[in-house]
Amino acid sequence: MRPATIVDVSIAEQDVLLRELRQSRYGHFLATHILLLLSAGKNPTDIADFLFCSRSSVYRTAKAYRAGALDFQREAGQFDAPTRLNRWQKKLRSLIKQPPRLFGWCRTRWSCAVLALTIYSYCEIKISRETIRRELKVASYVWKRAKLTARDDDPERARRLARIRLLIEQKRPNEAIFFADELDIDLLAKVGYQWMLEGTQVEIPTPGKNQKHYLAAALDPETGKMYHVLGPRKNNALFRALLNHLEKTFSKRYTKIYVVCDNYKIHKAKAVGHWLEQHPRIELVWLPTYCPKANPIERAFGDVHDKCTRNHTRKRLRTLVEDVKQHLGVNGPWKYKLSEIYYTTEVDTEVEVLRIRATLAAERSVPMLVVPI
Repeated sequence: MRPATIVDVSIAEQDVLLRELRQSRYGHFLATHILLLLSAGKNPTDIADFLFCSRSSVYRTAKAYRAGALDFQREAGQFDAPTRLNRWQKKLRSLIKQPPRLFGWCRTRWSCAVLALTIYSYCEIKISRETIRRELKVASYVWKRAKLTARDDDPERARRLARIRLLIEQKRPNEAIFFADELDIDLLAKVGYQWMLEGTQVEIPTPGKNQKHYLAAALDPETGKMYHVLGPRKNNALFRALLNHLEKTFSKRYTKIYVVCDNYKIHKAKAVGHWLEQHPRIELVWLPTYCPKANPIERAFGDVHDKCTRNHTRKRLRTLVEDVKQHLGVNGPWKYKLSEIYYTTEVDTEVEVLRIRATLAAERSVPMLVVPI
């Protein structure tokens, strides 16, 4: 009678299992099993039979371990000291910090193949691109997406941030502060990550002609609620519509409303200036130029894209706009804290300066009492 532990596996299924096994050994897992079995006194033939690998793999792993060249040994720091680096390894660490154009390449980013060719031209050592990739990993380099950064060189940056922070810290019950901005709603979907089966890729249809609608919104950082208006154009009329919306919504609640916005031209239009003259209760406060981190509504707009416009399959713009309206009505609140740039040493200094100036101005405005003799 056959033992109950024996399982009959077809040849085709064995091939699948072996393929899965080899894929799961990516990295140093096979070497780890080989070393443990060697340390237990097993011979290379038995190890090859047990692990479904070749004897040459066993000998190669043992040789690499004695030389200290296995991945986990290198990552542990045995090759981190500058004196232990080979010539090409030193050259690789120097190349990766410089743009490829300095070395005659018509490209903006290094690839492993180009690094290998460059090292060969300088060191006359042939290195494969896979070796380059492993060496970069050992040196703590990873392949990841870069991020765009705006120019942040406004000379009034610290003073403007200090004023906004001081307004929030000293806000009275009859005052309100809103962060405002505009958002483009494109029928052309923003492409992003999502779950999909391996080996497949979700297809997002593109419209024949892109259409746009625009959202102007104001975020209350205290409650996390957004107040918004929509329009077919992003102009000063859209911004004035947002100011009108705030004026009517809080006509009886607040005696002073501060609207923090960036330096976009529609915010400084003459029509906006005339509107503010007729509505002195609302005052615009300017953010530093090229400083989107200072506006927490940008994070709320990112949530709009994640929930509505990224990878969407809507065929009509009005349907997409309704999705945005539903999102603003159902989701939230968006209670984001101020960015850390509001609490730097430079801003702290400017906050103290503004407080001293406010105290001196208050003292000057107090009339002196005349005591009769």
